[in-house]
Amino acid sequence: MIKSALDARVAKFRIGQVVKHRIFPFRGVVFDIDPTFSNTEEWWEAIPAEVRPDKDQPFYHLFAENEETEYVAYVSEQNLLADDSAEPIRHPQVAETFVKDKKGAYRPRDLVVN
Repeated sequence: MIKSALDARVAKFRIGQVVKHRIFPFRGVVFDIDPTFSNTEEWWEAIPAEVRPDKDQPFYHLFAENEETEYVAYVSEQNLLADDSAEPIRHPQVAETFVKDKKGAYRPRDLVVN
C-alpha cells in the first residue's frame, strides 16, 4: 500500500532534543529522524514480538548513554519521552555534532542541506 505525504506522521521530538527511553535506563540526544522504520529486517526480528514497536512511526537515531557506556541507539517514538532533567550528555559525539546554547539546548554545529 502506498501512502501519501498527508499520511506521514510529524515527529514528536526534534534534532538536538534530549530524550530518555520510557522503559530502559538510557537517554540521549536526537541526531537524525526516520519518518518510519528504516533499519534491517534482522534488527526488527531481534526485538521480542511482545514489545516490538509498529514500523509506521518516526524512529530516532540517538547519541545515547547509560550509567556504564555511550553508544548509538535507534528507538521508536512510542518508546521515548522528553528528558527535561538539564543534565549534560557525556557522549563524545555530542560535542562534535552539536553546540550547547545559552539555555542549555543542543543545536547542530553545521547545518548540511541535502
